[in-house]
Amino acid sequence: MALKCAAVGGLMGPGMSALSWGALRSPPDARNSVVEENGRAGTTGGLQESRAHISTKDTLGKVTVRDFGAAGDGQSDDTEAIQQAVNSGNGDILFPAGTYRIVRSILIQLGLAGPVSLSGQGTARIVMSGKGPAFRFLGSHAGTADPSTLTPAVVEKERAPVINAIEIVGDHPDASGVELNGTMQPLMTRLTVRKALHGIHLTGRNRNVTIGDCHGYDNRGIGIFLDQANLHQINITGSHISYNGQGGVVVRGGEIRNLQIGSCDIEGNMSPQHASAANVLLDVRNGSVREGAIVGCTLQHSRLEDSANIRLLGPDPGQARKVGHFTIADNAMSDVAVNIHLKHARGVVITGNTIWKGFRYNLLVESSSQIVLGSNLFDRNPDYRPHESRNTIRFVDSSACTLMGLHMTDTRGEAALSVERSCWFNIANCTILDPEGAGVLLSDVRHSRVSGCLIRAREKEGSLALAVQGGEGNLLEGNLMVGETQIDPAALRQER
Repeated sequence: MALKCAAVGGLMGPGMSALSWGALRSPPDARNSVVEENGRAGTTGGLQESRAHISTKDTLGKVTVRDFGAAGDGQSDDTEAIQQAVNSGNGDILFPAGTYRIVRSILIQLGLAGPVSLSGQGTARIVMSGKGPAFRFLGSHAGTADPSTLTPAVVEKERAPVINAIEIVGDHPDASGVELNGTMQPLMTRLTVRKALHGIHLTGRNRNVTIGDCHGYDNRGIGIFLDQANLHQINITGSHISYNGQGGVVVRGGEIRNLQIGSCDIEGNMSPQHASAANVLLDVRNGSVREGAIVGCTLQHSRLEDSANIRLLGPDPGQARKVGHFTIADNAMSDVAVNIHLKHARGVVITGNTIWKGFRYNLLVESSSQIVLGSNLFDRNPDYRPHESRNTIRFVDSSACTLMGLHMTDTRGEAALSVERSCWFNIANCTILDPEGAGVLLSDVRHSRVSGCLIRAREKEGSLALAVQGGEGNLLEGNLMVGETQIDPAALRQER
């Protein structure tokens, strides 16, 4: 069956002659070229060409979107010109300084037009005045990251599409930045998307995605959205993702592996209409996400009731293994309802973080297992106001967890560290100072141990070093506790 493509969306429309196709591939000034008497090439435009046009052509020696008729004046419709530049097969598509208004998505069919690089040199703005993404990259990669699964077409035409140093501004309620589907090794760098619905939107099957030094800022939807995607190997680094109304980095469904988020500033990605969003939300209640890390980031800022900095949601207690093999390390997190929220998760390590101002909890773990909570600082610095945040840690309906080396100070509420309806916990070498309620509360906990901890209660009524209520087979040993304790003897291990 013959491929039929529209003159804009495809490469060669039906009935298009080879001559007319060649004309389309050539920039306008090349079609109007003349030969001067001394043998040098000239153009009929002569001195009428703009200074920007001359500078781009002469100093860089590369074709730009202006050579296909784009005005870049912020008023003209540059959709057709940019689509022709992509379809030309030139590959290296440059956007000189200017504002380019488009009214529909620029379709980049990598198998036809690739390999493709879009570059704005930091001075080009795309205003998306239509519905959908400004740029839609469409590839055909159906393999894995293994080189043996790449077809010749992917290797030769679709490899490593690039978008670099461009700003995209939404000017339509459903306008987005960039969408990728079926791509292999896409690279997005120095990209800014603002005032749009979503910033970077990944759907379908993609592999080896790199996003670096980007801004997803002040969008109505999500900064970086992995939407029912089958995606292995994605690195998000050095980026500023903030003030997006429905989440910062969000995974919904799909199959995600090897998700690395590092050295980013991610803040304020919630809105009253989407209060349960998070700066990083991995929602795989209908999917799975495993093998990843969130490292060296700053995550903060929202007073909304159900907001979170990091939220991992698995399918249900029977499938808690669907979200895990994850590391959360060396981050600074503050100023939300819950700093870290794990639900139906298995295999998460949390260590080396500085965490404060969790208005409900610094850490909430529900129906999860194999959680390792290492040396983290949970402090209340008096310079940070207001002071009503509870800053507590709560585990409920969980099992097989290790908590060690925690440092907690001046918490509010029933207990600094509470473990409820859980079993097989090892709580060791923690420092818990001046809790409003109990330092450690074990409620209906079985076969768990608290050892080597330093716990100091407040000198006031209601503050306890340790409380044990119900449960069985628990062991308390080697703890230094200052203050009262309330321990149910039946909850302790009975020596034989």
